[in-house]
Amino acid sequence: MNVRSLPRPRRLLGVALVAAVGLAGAAGAAAPASARTSAQAGTLAAAFDRAAARYDVPRDLLVALAQAETRLDASAGVASASGGHGVMHLVSNPRQHTLEEAARLTGLDAATLRADPGANVTGAAAVLRSYADAAGLDRAERAGIDHWYAPIARYGGATDPTVARGYADAVYDLLRSGFSAASGAVLTVPGRPVAPRKGALSGSGHEAQSTDYGPAAWAPASTSNYTVASRPGSHPVQYVVIHMTQGGYASAINWFQNPASQVSAHYTFRSSDGAVTQSVREKDIAWHAGNWTYNTQSIGIEHEGYVDNPAWFTDAMYRASAALTRNLTAKYGIPRDRAHIIAHREVPGASHTDPGVHWNWTYYLQLVNGVTGTGTGTVDTTASTLNVRSGPGTGYGVVGSVADGARVTIYCQATGTSVTGPAGTSTIWHRIGTNRYVAAAYLQTGHSGYIPNVPRC
Repeated sequence: MNVRSLPRPRRLLGVALVAAVGLAGAAGAAAPASARTSAQAGTLAAAFDRAAARYDVPRDLLVALAQAETRLDASAGVASASGGHGVMHLVSNPRQHTLEEAARLTGLDAATLRADPGANVTGAAAVLRSYADAAGLDRAERAGIDHWYAPIARYGGATDPTVARGYADAVYDLLRSGFSAASGAVLTVPGRPVAPRKGALSGSGHEAQSTDYGPAAWAPASTSNYTVASRPGSHPVQYVVIHMTQGGYASAINWFQNPASQVSAHYTFRSSDGAVTQSVREKDIAWHAGNWTYNTQSIGIEHEGYVDNPAWFTDAMYRASAALTRNLTAKYGIPRDRAHIIAHREVPGASHTDPGVHWNWTYYLQLVNGVTGTGTGTVDTTASTLNVRSGPGTGYGVVGSVADGARVTIYCQATGTSVTGPAGTSTIWHRIGTNRYVAAAYLQTGHSGYIPNVPRC
């Protein structure tokens, strides 16, 4: 995402230990001065517990909101592309002011709310409680997660009902499926049945679809944020430019609809499932590259996430994005190579780093060029479980395990550390999920080496 010539903000990895913020008074009341600084050291989990109890907001709802917004990646006060801060993405921009609302409701200053994760969680809880009060939720209704749909949608700041529904639905999808958040599964939210009370946001179930690309939803950017044209007649389309949103999926689409943002992209992809929304017609010129010539000659594709956090770079998003790029290259005669499918940072004059070092160009270009198969394998180990590592080698950290005899899907294959196991000796490693690798020596695939039509990582 490009905001004219401003440099792309960078996020900090990991979830820090934070100070717990204890607030006195009911929701909406200012806290005493003693609450303006952290009084006790505690974990982020403790901050969620305290904020949930203080403001009578379901704890798992708060954690799911943080997971949807930032995957609990603390920003240390550095703003996202749309002016959001911290694990809860408290926003300050010309149309959305949850940061200022949090300051008013808690008595905490904006600097603390931006930089301290515990204060950030507290501020978000206060804002959500104020939205629940405005929606007329009583104590019994606040105790049930299903009644919080409207306050969650309002927190996202979207004025377009389609975008607002998408934002709230993402939070409830996390609650339905369950998840473990942050490094080392610091916070776990178990899955549960959900039936959110959507009220006025129920919708017709027939959202507007793109006329350019069938799989895409249509949520148009503000006319203040792009230039009407008649491409490819008015300007040749020669490039596809790959971006990262530096924020959430719905937040990015909402930002394109904000006339003050002066930024847009043609398409935006969601990390969790590869869903895509179009915001600018392909014939028109989106303002995404920070270079007018490249804007006129390119299609800009945003991908949900942050350049410094590879957890956002899912196979679902890679594959869905590559399918679009394959469509665009066929439509406009764009060569399927790195000279024409480029990073935002490669645009002349770019001050941004996206999509960053974690973007896997080898994998992406193979998908664009039609190497789109997946493989399957059966875990074969003398132990009860096989370690799953964050990269293709024994030097990478263990991030989980799979049981002996389990069937796994192989999305791509990489060369790494040589390992000897029941399936032989091999330097091949299989990626079975986002940043999840197992050695080929412990996986029976029916192939002695690389699996045909499975991409390289």
